[in-house]
Amino acid sequence: MNEAFLHYLWKFLKFEDATSEYGLFTTTGQTIQILKPGMRNQLAGPDFFNAQLRLDGQLWAGNVEIHLKSSDWYLHNHEQDEAYANVILHVVWEDDCAVFDKANQPIPTLALSGRVPQKLLYSYKNLLKRDQKRFINCETDFGEIPASVFEPWLERVYFERLERKVLGVEAQLDELQGDWEAVLFVRLARSFGTLVNAEAFEELARGIPFTVVRKLSTAPGLLEPVLLGLAGLLPEETQEAAVRKWKQDFEFARTKFNLSPGLNHQMQFFKLRPPNFPTLRLSQLAAIYEQSPNLFEVCVQTSEREVFQKILGVKASAYWETHYTFGKPHAARAKKLTAGFTDILLINTLIPVKFAYARSRGLEIEEDLLSLLTQIPLEQNSLVAGFETLRKFDKDALHSQALIQLKQQYCDPNKCLHCGLGNFLLSAGHK
Repeated sequence: MNEAFLHYLWKFLKFEDATSEYGLFTTTGQTIQILKPGMRNQLAGPDFFNAQLRLDGQLWAGNVEIHLKSSDWYLHNHEQDEAYANVILHVVWEDDCAVFDKANQPIPTLALSGRVPQKLLYSYKNLLKRDQKRFINCETDFGEIPASVFEPWLERVYFERLERKVLGVEAQLDELQGDWEAVLFVRLARSFGTLVNAEAFEELARGIPFTVVRKLSTAPGLLEPVLLGLAGLLPEETQEAAVRKWKQDFEFARTKFNLSPGLNHQMQFFKLRPPNFPTLRLSQLAAIYEQSPNLFEVCVQTSEREVFQKILGVKASAYWETHYTFGKPHAARAKKLTAGFTDILLINTLIPVKFAYARSRGLEIEEDLLSLLTQIPLEQNSLVAGFETLRKFDKDALHSQALIQLKQQYCDPNKCLHCGLGNFLLSAGHK
């Protein structure tokens, strides 16, 4: 038994006589009629705000506090806390002592032990039972959850995941003095760095004023050597004419725009597949801005995956057709951004920026975003594959992003009681 389950019982009134006018009593014999259980409080203070009850026929409005035992009231020092002065009901599993408020007045207590149906208790214990062999707690019933419950909940948890990314966008917007183009550049650079070089790529992008990026992108072939030079990737010595020209261009731009090379986060090559080498990714990033200098405007106005694929489907410059690193040539092959990588850029960068910008303008674009997401194929990873063994679902990025959020924020931390799917299984009495 834990308090989260008691919160669930109270919020949804899942105990005997919860909706009865006369069948519910406090531990001292007062009749209780629950009119409103109140709103769940996620911050400090009582667990539920603005509840409405009738105690012995008298209407009360105030807060509800929930504990496993009545004595927890004193264990948590609530009797000394002014925030708990307006508690009108103490809901507990076990009543082991009388409880008084700061004014030494008794607080009505409702004990739930013995009032919860055994079938619900069994379902709760079975759902929350930890088993390292299970992919998720409810895996035996996951495939039986009706689409009318499954689909709306996945949409909701997707927007939870999107909200986290959007908050990051909004924080960077403040840091970059409201420059949306600079925000997009920084976040796009971070995505190009992939997991290994994300911090280094973001540091690099933050170190260049976007006004400079805009000027460099209008001069063909100039942005790439500047990015490579500032990242500390241009070799000190080289016999290759193309690289010597890049070094000259970098020194010219560095002096003209007063740029400072060198990063606190060193660019890493170790354990990366060659297509993800920072040399290639920086070349491709530069190519995007040379091809689409007004990328932010395009991002805001576009809602079709096919259009984004054309915009982002660039290739690294000619030098990288025969190289992955400086001075080590190989047989020629084009180094174009794959459709899979551009989809990742869409999911992790462009869509959050689009949503944040729309929200700042008071625009509602949720339906457009959902339409765009359903155009993007399902992401392929071990987490999504785990869910695919449990049930069939649509093969698009809305579902894969939602399932990632579901697994990381609900399943892994054992928050089944906060999950719409877990709540459905408990209510339905699944075993």
